[in-house]
Amino acid sequence: MTGAELDDTDDHAARDGKRRTLILRCLALGVVALAIAVVWFTHQFLTDRYSQTTRSRSELRLALYTGNLMSELQRSSVVPILLSRDPALTGALDKADYSVTSQRLIDLQSELGTAALMLLDEEGRVVASSDRKRLGTTHSEKPYFQEAAAGRETIFTSWPRDEGGYGFSFSRSAFSEGFSRGVIVVEVDLAKYERAWSGWADAVAVMDSDGTVVLATEPRWRGLALPEALRVRDAPTALQRAFQMTADWTQNPADVWLSGEAVMQVEARVPFRGWQMVMFSRYDTVREKVNTFLALEIMGFALLLAGGFYWLSRQARSQSRVFQRESEELRRLAARLRREIAERERMQQNLAVAEQTLAQSSKLAVLGEMSAAVSHELNQPLAAMKTYLAGARLLLQRRKGDEALASFQRIDDLIDRMGAITRQLKSYARKGGEAFAPVDFKACISEALAMMEPQLKTKRVRINRQVPKEPVMIMADRIRLEQVIINLLRNALDATRDVALPQIDLIVTTGDTARLVVSDNGPGISDLDNLFEPFWTTKKPGEGVGLGLAISSGIVADLGGRLTARNGEQGGAIFDLQLPLIDKTAQAAE
Repeated sequence: MTGAELDDTDDHAARDGKRRTLILRCLALGVVALAIAVVWFTHQFLTDRYSQTTRSRSELRLALYTGNLMSELQRSSVVPILLSRDPALTGALDKADYSVTSQRLIDLQSELGTAALMLLDEEGRVVASSDRKRLGTTHSEKPYFQEAAAGRETIFTSWPRDEGGYGFSFSRSAFSEGFSRGVIVVEVDLAKYERAWSGWADAVAVMDSDGTVVLATEPRWRGLALPEALRVRDAPTALQRAFQMTADWTQNPADVWLSGEAVMQVEARVPFRGWQMVMFSRYDTVREKVNTFLALEIMGFALLLAGGFYWLSRQARSQSRVFQRESEELRRLAARLRREIAERERMQQNLAVAEQTLAQSSKLAVLGEMSAAVSHELNQPLAAMKTYLAGARLLLQRRKGDEALASFQRIDDLIDRMGAITRQLKSYARKGGEAFAPVDFKACISEALAMMEPQLKTKRVRINRQVPKEPVMIMADRIRLEQVIINLLRNALDATRDVALPQIDLIVTTGDTARLVVSDNGPGISDLDNLFEPFWTTKKPGEGVGLGLAISSGIVADLGGRLTARNGEQGGAIFDLQLPLIDKTAQAAE
């Protein structure tokens, strides 16, 4: 090779070196520009996303707080209605005998979980109270006494307490023989929610319809309007605000400033007398998450640049080794893929066998459960038919054909009922609703008692019924509802089998829901947790399979209600059946 050719080769190599250096510099600048753009876009995107996530969580938590507050208010609003109908309290007002009334209010307060209960006479004097220190005090000037004594409705009142905070109460007149004899006052402890909220939120406030703060995690806010409450704290100086804004550069513009710090404000309406709830949340979590991710991105780009330079400096030397490693990795990957394919084929075969076995087991389980359910549900009509057949035989022997025909008509009704039960059992795994119609809850209870009449007469059980005079209309499937009531009566009958004087109480009340309480004086329930589980029973073999309460619970859930059980303080089991009234059901459907 000549010298000119060598010079040309060196010049060409030098130009290639310069061009490579220029390309590397352009790539480095491009990576830096890309890093800045990505970091800025990531900052904007993550700030919006995490802020929205924080706001959504705050809204969800605020909805939970609102629901808890409404549940407490609704539960407490029912108490004055029940106590105003209590014969013991109205009788004490009539006779002016309050020797045991305070103790009864103490017991009721412990059972109902209210803050305090008071009974005021016509002059506003406290004649009985769960807090004996209030006995003899006069509340005639209080709004909860004056407004309740002037009408027949339940009155809600809030007032500022001397020791700080607000007090809340529901009050209602206690009538006897058409005249108001006194006032029932139920105090509600809503301050407990302030203590609970302070552990989960930065600040929470509840305003009434006038915009006055009545509940707040910040005690100094109570009794003020929200703008005034926010101005209670000292405003930050301009220098402090500048430092704060510099620290908060990763967040959106603040909704409001709280104690010199930007916070997010979330509001929700409380469906009670125009109340409103507001919660303030800091952006701390947003800043931490965004800054953490940005730091990782910057570190990643830095490592990328360092790795790129390192890779370029060693590219020529390590290219052959890279190819070798890649070839070796591809071979290992191909072998691993072959092993995974073979393993997947074996797993698919095992899965097909397991699916067939599971399908067969499910079919057998459903077949056994349905067989046991049919046997369990048809025993009662069959027993009643046997009783009516025996009665018809005696009537025919005595030549009382008309009465015998009535027994045969009852047997025919029972056959129709058995057909209805089998149809209901066929649809047990489906949601009901096709046969829903307005029915009288009292009529269903009377029909169930008529079905159980032979067993009740045989056991000589005392049945106590307390039902309202007016109809209790609900939207339900009459056959299925009677089936639930019969199951509850049958369980109560079995529970009092060994009791000397068996007694079953049926109490029907109306309020927000139609409620049936079935209680007995038996030994009670040993295991409340598994009571509604299928095939769980305390009966001897042959006496029951443990499906009655499981089926009843499913029926009540389909009807939109709730079935619960507990043990009474004096012994015995108490079953509580609650169903929505027909007007409540219509509102829920709308």
